[in-house]
Amino acid sequence: MFLYLQQLWRSPDLRMRIFLTIALIFAYRVTAHIPIPGSDPTLLKSFLDSRGSAGAIGIFTALTGGAIENFSIVMLGLSPYINASIILQLCTVIFPKLEALSKEGVQGQQQINRYTRWLTLPLGFLQSYGFLILLNQGGANGIVDVTFPGVLVPMAIVTTGCIFAMWLGEIITEKGIGNGISLLIFAGIVSNIPQTVSSMFYAGGEKLTAFYLFLIVSLAMLVAVVLFTDAHKQIPITYANQGAGRGVAGNIPIRLNQAGMIPIIFAISLITFPAIIAQLLSTAPRFAAIKSFIELNLNPSAPSVLYVVLYFLLVLAFTFFYVSVTFKPDDIAESIQKRGGFIPGVRPGKQTAEVLKRTSTRLNLWGGIFLGIVAIIPLLFTRQGTLSSSDLIISGSGLIIVVGVVLELIRQINAQLLAHDYEKLT
Repeated sequence: MFLYLQQLWRSPDLRMRIFLTIALIFAYRVTAHIPIPGSDPTLLKSFLDSRGSAGAIGIFTALTGGAIENFSIVMLGLSPYINASIILQLCTVIFPKLEALSKEGVQGQQQINRYTRWLTLPLGFLQSYGFLILLNQGGANGIVDVTFPGVLVPMAIVTTGCIFAMWLGEIITEKGIGNGISLLIFAGIVSNIPQTVSSMFYAGGEKLTAFYLFLIVSLAMLVAVVLFTDAHKQIPITYANQGAGRGVAGNIPIRLNQAGMIPIIFAISLITFPAIIAQLLSTAPRFAAIKSFIELNLNPSAPSVLYVVLYFLLVLAFTFFYVSVTFKPDDIAESIQKRGGFIPGVRPGKQTAEVLKRTSTRLNLWGGIFLGIVAIIPLLFTRQGTLSSSDLIISGSGLIIVVGVVLELIRQINAQLLAHDYEKLT
């Protein structure tokens, strides 16, 4: 370990990249504690404390590292940017012009990134209004002015904070180390851990025992997620040799987790929507029956059997949906055939595409089941034990994000070290 750190220090470029990344993450965490001017964060905090995990709000609080609890200028985190990225990615399948643009290499990807930034602005503006209205409907009246046109000022501040967070993430990606957007989300998740641990030790009793049990399960899940994230199946490919001799052997790796975190993000967005609607309908007596049903069966802070089962099925369904959009076996088979390659024992073209599709579907089934299990294990603890969702050290979705970010960061650092060693030899 000491030798590894020594190698990092001896690489001037890598050292500067790491320092810049740490500085920008620190700047983001500082802004997470700057409240919106004219607001009353104390009122919001008392409201959230009275609601425990704060229902649907608790899902977003975990990803923003307490920015919502502080009513921070970056209370939205990177949610609008992530939504814009997903929308643009799905649009590349729907609109032929965007699909052609995505195939133009680096320049095409840069143009799509520009579209993503522009789409983030209106999404952030709309989402800021939704959050402000949701908090006031939920019972935190008076935290900030939500009447028109006074509400435009906090909306503009929150949207600016979102754009600022997006800018920090892109600077980290370009001049720092790792994926900046993922690192900021990672920082928000892990920043909650010390507070959660300290509150558990303060509570003591049965809660502390249940917390120890969940900690052991989380460590086991951590090992499983690491293995799951790196797991893949290699499809052997043979490329015809132009000269004498045998062909050149290669392979196409198909990951077990092809969809990454996207299915869980989709599932969380969909399954928390009824709870948000219930909060908005809290002041309407004629919808009392609907509100009661949602709070009993689809409440994120008190997950029922229906909620857990539905959450698992949504994760599994979105795994198949997302991969069906992004993984194109026909295009891959055509590319292999153009390069003179084939799968041993399989005809090029249509049969190769069928083999790739069948392999991907089988891996998606097991990958989606694993994602669903990891997502619902924390919910089972909150349902069967004495812990609430705010008492968990990390959620299943947060664990997958943390593992993915750390593994990717290690890969990039090792690649930078390898490039530095190569430069010394040349």
